[in-house]
Amino acid sequence: MSKKHLFTRRIGAIILSAAVMLSVLCGGMTTANAEEAKPSVPKIKVVTDGGNGTSLEKADGYVPAKITISDSDGYELSDKVNFKVRGNTTALSWVKKKAYTFKFEKKKDVLGMGKGKKWALIANTFDPTLLRSYIAFNTAQELEIPFTSNQKYAEVWVDETYVGCYILYEPTQAGKDRVDIDIDGNDGKKDFLIEYELSREEEDVTYFKADGLRFISSEPEEPTEEQLSYITSTMTDIFKTMKNGTQEEIAQKVDLSSFVKFYLLNEYIKTFDFSMSSVFFYYKDGILYAGPPWDYDLSAGNSNSGLSDRCTRAADPTGVYANSNIYRYLYNKDWFKTLVRDEYEKHYTYFKNIHADGGLMDTLLNDYGDLFNRNYTDAGWNVSKWWINISKKPLPTYQENFDYLKDWYSQRSSWFETYFKPFSREYKIGDANGDGKVDINDVTLIQKYLAMLDVKVDDYFIYRANVTHDDLTVVDATEIQRFLSHFPNRYGIDNSAVATLPH
Repeated sequence: MSKKHLFTRRIGAIILSAAVMLSVLCGGMTTANAEEAKPSVPKIKVVTDGGNGTSLEKADGYVPAKITISDSDGYELSDKVNFKVRGNTTALSWVKKKAYTFKFEKKKDVLGMGKGKKWALIANTFDPTLLRSYIAFNTAQELEIPFTSNQKYAEVWVDETYVGCYILYEPTQAGKDRVDIDIDGNDGKKDFLIEYELSREEEDVTYFKADGLRFISSEPEEPTEEQLSYITSTMTDIFKTMKNGTQEEIAQKVDLSSFVKFYLLNEYIKTFDFSMSSVFFYYKDGILYAGPPWDYDLSAGNSNSGLSDRCTRAADPTGVYANSNIYRYLYNKDWFKTLVRDEYEKHYTYFKNIHADGGLMDTLLNDYGDLFNRNYTDAGWNVSKWWINISKKPLPTYQENFDYLKDWYSQRSSWFETYFKPFSREYKIGDANGDGKVDINDVTLIQKYLAMLDVKVDDYFIYRANVTHDDLTVVDATEIQRFLSHFPNRYGIDNSAVATLPH
């Protein structure tokens, strides 16, 4: 089978499958029906006992309140909660649009997102597009990063004051429907959840260092000395292996799949906080996992490029950025980069679709554009006003900020293709089985393939096996045999070449 016929058959099958799926999903759908298919936007109304919810500060802590959550699909939940301002930068006194946490007395399933006592309402105050966090979590879900929070856009009222567009999240904490770890097992030392924290100091927070890196013990939140010693020694041992061990040795202590996916997410969107805080890792059943993701309003070019080197690198749509915190031990290992490239290839179409015309960004704007508009008109948040020194100064209009974000993702995508070279492999001509050497096993594999026996080959087999650069035939096997017998080689067998699959 020739390369042309092989890839024509593959591409044809993909196109046919896509056409069938599109027909099933969209067949007969009118424009009116498409408009009706827009997702429901929940309404969340909070009434505090003191009636001063809009003037709350983080220092006030929890206050009693009643919450009502409903949507146009008929869902409604009404219950008592404790309600408070959450966050760090967004909790500063001069920031008017606050983020909030509300907590039920007992676990509640909110809008089908799973059961939990605590829930987070993220304001996206410093993201004028209101899209960055949503896209980040959508990408994390695409990558299937374990315990990635569900999310829903919502309209929020506090004490009858409309405060605009928020995203409802499950906060990062231990729980069956959250980060499913057993912090109480083995005297609370079995599993744990930690957060990388470069320098911030807060009261009632337990910090520790391992190999010079500083962390918060998130779960258990108030560890005993024995528990903290256990966490510290466990992390120190893992870091020693990550620095000096082989891939196989590291894989015995670290879940490489989650580390690869978490790196891909954070490298692609270049969140400013990745080198500072809000970066979580959890230890479960003797293995360290990366994630779950959190806090992405300062991602995708939304940092002040002139403020510092860190801001400049985060704002730039080119270059490596996610090489800090624990990833300092992994990012420069060739095998790790290969794993990231392979994962990127699996989701290549998704990443290209983020910024494509009619893609994810355009779809979100179509679905939630009215909600975004009300955030600025009805709630009164000025699209170009709310920013801090580390964030990019917003452009005058929503559309300009949207276009900037779309262009940033387009440039990031172009750099990713140049850096990771997806669907491209260096190989040895004649190394049919891809084991790095040309020997009689390659001849046997080609013969079995041509005889239509049940053999396993990958997408690059044809390139490696087809030494004559024509249709793959027994001549290719013969020429490899001649090479192994030290006959003159006129096909470059055992030389390096590069193959790139169509994508």
